[in-house]
Amino acid sequence: MRIRLDIAYDGTHFRGWARQPGLRTIEGTLEDALARIVGGEARLVVAGRTDAGVHARGQVAHVDLDEEQLRRLPRRRANAASDPVPALAGRLRGVLGAYPDVTVRASAVAPEGFDARFSAVWRRYEYRIADAVTGYDPLERLRTTSVRTSLDEKAMDAAASSLIGLHDFAAYCKAREEASTIRTLLDFDWRRDDAGILVAHVRADAFCHSMVRALVGACVAVGEGRLSVAEVTAIRDGGVRTSEAKVLAARGLTLTEVGYPADDLVGLRAEQTRRRRDRDLDPDVD
Repeated sequence: MRIRLDIAYDGTHFRGWARQPGLRTIEGTLEDALARIVGGEARLVVAGRTDAGVHARGQVAHVDLDEEQLRRLPRRRANAASDPVPALAGRLRGVLGAYPDVTVRASAVAPEGFDARFSAVWRRYEYRIADAVTGYDPLERLRTTSVRTSLDEKAMDAAASSLIGLHDFAAYCKAREEASTIRTLLDFDWRRDDAGILVAHVRADAFCHSMVRALVGACVAVGEGRLSVAEVTAIRDGGVRTSEAKVLAARGLTLTEVGYPADDLVGLRAEQTRRRRDRDLDPDVD
């Protein structure tokens, strides 16, 4: 049986999503918790492998459990015949302990053909910046990047809008060998929230490695007056990385949502994405 897990985490003290020997990672922490419950190895497939320090409140993963592992799932005591899958999230939270920095919000039987990675049609991120207008708040330091200058949010929003569309974002990625850097940027805007924090909302079909933080860095350069809107698009179209658009810190970045098609289309979407990946598109999120 394939089970969908909805996951949230504070990435501050993790070395990213992917399991690494001797390092604390989100995947390793969750798979170890699952193993305690189902009595054996259970491997997760995630919508996107986030980097060290990146947070999530809308991450999605799936896990395949065999019959023996399913028999080990906890059931609600009031009804021994109840479906144990929804109760798995609560059991995982119990294993993870009080006030953990990663949690499983929900668990459910996945639709036929569902793949957390390949069925996704878009990913949405948020990036938070406190500038001189807002001031530094130590209570926000783990999820907000600080800059010392005052930023022009209208100029940053104009720069973000200019980048929307289907483009080669090689200039705003850390390229991976044989992986395409062509992406469709669906939404990108900047607004100040009620506390004055600058918040970017970025949505795309997929993201290259460090793409969001590089795009944010370009917009900050515009907000500081170091780059113009035209220069930001010229850098993109030139396809060459530049020191003018720095990759900002991971602490400000949060994966907020992963979008999927209707249940009867998730299998088709996964098949289509696999075919594109075989041609050289890597749909991972970082």
